[in-house]
Amino acid sequence: MSGAFPGSLAEDLAAGRIVPYLGPEVLNLAPGGKVPSSPEALVELMTAKVTVPHKIRKNLTAASQYIENFKHRKTLVGLLQEAFRSPPEPSVLHGFLATLPNPLPLIVDVWYDAGMAAALASRRDFGQVQGVSRAEHLGDWVHYFRADGTRAEPEEAAGWATLLYKPLGSVAPASNFIVSDSDYVEVLTEIDIQTPIPERVKEIRTGRRFLFLGCRFRNQLERSYARQIMKRSGDRHFAVLEGGLTRNEARFIEEQGIERIDMPLAEFVAGLMGAPAAPRRAVA
Repeated sequence: MSGAFPGSLAEDLAAGRIVPYLGPEVLNLAPGGKVPSSPEALVELMTAKVTVPHKIRKNLTAASQYIENFKHRKTLVGLLQEAFRSPPEPSVLHGFLATLPNPLPLIVDVWYDAGMAAALASRRDFGQVQGVSRAEHLGDWVHYFRADGTRAEPEEAAGWATLLYKPLGSVAPASNFIVSDSDYVEVLTEIDIQTPIPERVKEIRTGRRFLFLGCRFRNQLERSYARQIMKRSGDRHFAVLEGGLTRNEARFIEEQGIERIDMPLAEFVAGLMGAPAAPRRAVA
C-alpha cells in the first residue's frame, strides 16, 4: 500500500483487534525533542560523555558493552538515565492511544522513554511489564509494575485493562535497560522458544494484528524482536514505513505478512485521529 490510509485499520485499532507497536521515531511527534529518538542519537549522547573506541562509537549495543565492561554497569545505567531524564512529553499518538473509548488490551513500546506510560497515567487500569537486564536481575526476564510505579506480581496483569509491554525496559519507574551486547545475547538465546516473552502478552496477541509505528527493521535485533513478539498472532499486519526500504526490510515485511503504508508518520497519525471511532464495547 502506498500513500493511502486504510479506513478499516482505524476501526480495528479502536476495537482492540490491532496491537500498536511503537518505535523510537514516535518521539518525533512530540514537542520539544528533549530525549533521543533513535539509537544513533542515543549513542551519540553517551559517547560524548564517555570515550569508547572509534570503530564502535556509532553502535549503541557495542558502545554500551564497552562502557559496561570498562566503566561498570552503574555508569551505563547513569548515562541512560541522564539521556531520558527530562519529564516525558507524550506525543499526539501517545495521547490518542491512551484515550480511546475502548482501552487497548496491549501496547508494545520498544524504546526507553516513558511517554506512553505518562499518557496512560490519568487512568488507573493499566500496568507495565518491562524487560530487565539479567546482569542486574539474575534469573528474571521481566518485571511488572502497577500504574503508580510499584512492583506487581505477574498474575495482576490479567486484571489490567491495558498492558504496556516495554521489552527493552524503560527509564521509569525503575531504570531497566536492555541495551548492551550481553543484555541482548541473554534474551536472543531464549527468544526463539519465547521464554522472555511474558505469558500475558502471549495471551493477548493471539489472533490480533500488529501496527508498527515509528519503527524500522534495518538490523537483526529490530527484526528479531518484532518477529518473536508477534509470533502466533494474526496473519496480516501493518507498518508505516516512509521512503526507501533496505533489502532486509523488504524481505522481512514480505515474510511476516506486513502490509507497508508508505507515508510520513505524522500524516498517518493525523488520518488515524480523524477516522471515526469504533462504538464502545458493552461491559459484561
